[in-house]
Amino acid sequence: MSYSKRVSLLLGLDSLIVLCSIYIGYFVLNPYVSYYSLHMLVVSSLALLVSHHIFAFIYRLYHKAWEYASVGELVALVKAITFSILTTAAVQFITVGNVYVRVLFITWLLHMCLIGGSRFSWRMIRDRYIKSQVETKNALIIGAGSAGTMLVRQLLKNQDSELKPVAFVDDDVKKQKLQIYGVTVLGKTEDIPEIVKNQDIDHIIISIPSLSKTEIQHIYQQCSKTTAKTKIMPMIEDIVTGKVAVNQFRDVQVEDLLGRDPVELDLESISKKITGKTILVTGAGGSIGSEICRQVCKFRPKQLLLLGHGENSIYAIDMELRNRHQQDVTIIPVIADIQDRHRIFSVMEEYKPDVVYHAAAHKHVPLMEYNPIEAVKNNVLGTKNVAEAADTFGVNTFVLVSSDKAVNPTNVMGSTKRVAEMVIQQLNKASQTNFVAVRFGNVLGSRGSVIPLFKKQIQAGGPITVTHPDMTRYFMTIPEASRLVMQAGALARGGEIFVLDMGEPVKIVDLAKNLIRLSGYTEDEISIKFAGIRPGEKMYEELLGENEVHSEAVFPKIFIGKTVDFDYETVRVLINNYETFDTEYLREYVLGLANKKDSYLLESVQ
Repeated sequence: MSYSKRVSLLLGLDSLIVLCSIYIGYFVLNPYVSYYSLHMLVVSSLALLVSHHIFAFIYRLYHKAWEYASVGELVALVKAITFSILTTAAVQFITVGNVYVRVLFITWLLHMCLIGGSRFSWRMIRDRYIKSQVETKNALIIGAGSAGTMLVRQLLKNQDSELKPVAFVDDDVKKQKLQIYGVTVLGKTEDIPEIVKNQDIDHIIISIPSLSKTEIQHIYQQCSKTTAKTKIMPMIEDIVTGKVAVNQFRDVQVEDLLGRDPVELDLESISKKITGKTILVTGAGGSIGSEICRQVCKFRPKQLLLLGHGENSIYAIDMELRNRHQQDVTIIPVIADIQDRHRIFSVMEEYKPDVVYHAAAHKHVPLMEYNPIEAVKNNVLGTKNVAEAADTFGVNTFVLVSSDKAVNPTNVMGSTKRVAEMVIQQLNKASQTNFVAVRFGNVLGSRGSVIPLFKKQIQAGGPITVTHPDMTRYFMTIPEASRLVMQAGALARGGEIFVLDMGEPVKIVDLAKNLIRLSGYTEDEISIKFAGIRPGEKMYEELLGENEVHSEAVFPKIFIGKTVDFDYETVRVLINNYETFDTEYLREYVLGLANKKDSYLLESVQ
């Protein structure tokens, strides 16, 4: 119905109700009409009719969508009717010197019943009859707080929604058995499987945006015992800012089930290090490097140099950042190989960056076992080239992206990362540049991560290949890993090795099981096959030993380790002679070099 037709219909309906109400009210009290009373009745009717329409327009009663009527609309209705009655009383007093209170009171009651009923009846018809014609699926809402209440209200309003909220779950004892918009709180988190079964639930929606990762993991464990699909409501701030709608749910991600909360960073110190400065990121096209670039842009550096060897990946991140930050940041793509010493020095000399984030590296453990010479050339010599160029041209801070595999390494990749740490720590002894390293565990979603591999295997119908039932790893997300690198740069004083407290390690097989369930399958449909430990892999990764952690901390959940003196001559031997070593000897030499003096005097920094 068009706007003009809608207003005309409501005007006509209200006019009829107004006139009928005052006549009914009058004749109930005065069944015999005299000339005098008829004069008063006509004057009162005209006054009531005019004042009602005036106040109806003031309170926009003809502009409201009454199919979504709620308390706000009811309050507006009461105000419009009450003020129109008071206006009529004033007119009566002025014209006849008296106010017919009982007549006006009955008229007010009839107005409320008839006008209110005419408005709210449409909502009842829509909710009970029209909406019931749409095929719906029962939804269980986890969280009966403000977010859950907002969600239920939106679902009930949305005529096209296929979800019908039938029950709440909330761990608050005070909310048990309460009804919110007609939806009852039927139990707590541990009751989810039973409620899903009894209420024939098709979808479970987690509507508590403030949940920690541990709490989400606990809730999902209960949800995974059912066949219902589990979704998460978007963040309240995203809803308020209009980025997403209340009913735009997302799937539960593996990142939600890590069981650990992200480290809160000191944004002020990071801003001081980056804002208005020239920043160079090596490996800028990779998973970690590209995310570092995204995070750096948020702090508005003067220039951001995207250095990488692969032109396609550098082109992709260059175009992405230009679309988002071209007005704020000068972005310069640099195609260069960190093994090309002359090229790296010329880039440093031309742009003279203030901060270097060195993320370029070979990271695949099995591949580096077969190609140790490439691991040494890229991870050791490449780091040496970038670090010495930074030292030569006065870079303020150099941050090496290292790995937990550098601790007591059993593979070539981890060993070359440890040697790279030795290289920058040796440089730090006589340099004005602050050289630091950052170690963290496996990064979910990065190139070489198990997650993309598992997803491909699931899409192919399985099986998922896991090396060993007891294989465990520490995990973190790409954004958090990148922010940690930036925080390390802000904390850098020179020579430190920063390590993130990554919480509890996760079994790879449990990660695979969660991903199967999140993909909508069961373990009977997608099987898990154990393929055996690959060359160079450890069953358990280490970050720091217990005896290496001091109780003091300078930053929450971030620790700093300092190595004791090591024999750098053995590193020089490797750098000068690695090309003359055969593959097996080179592998043994790197492993021996990395493990011989790999002990630390630690200071914890929170």
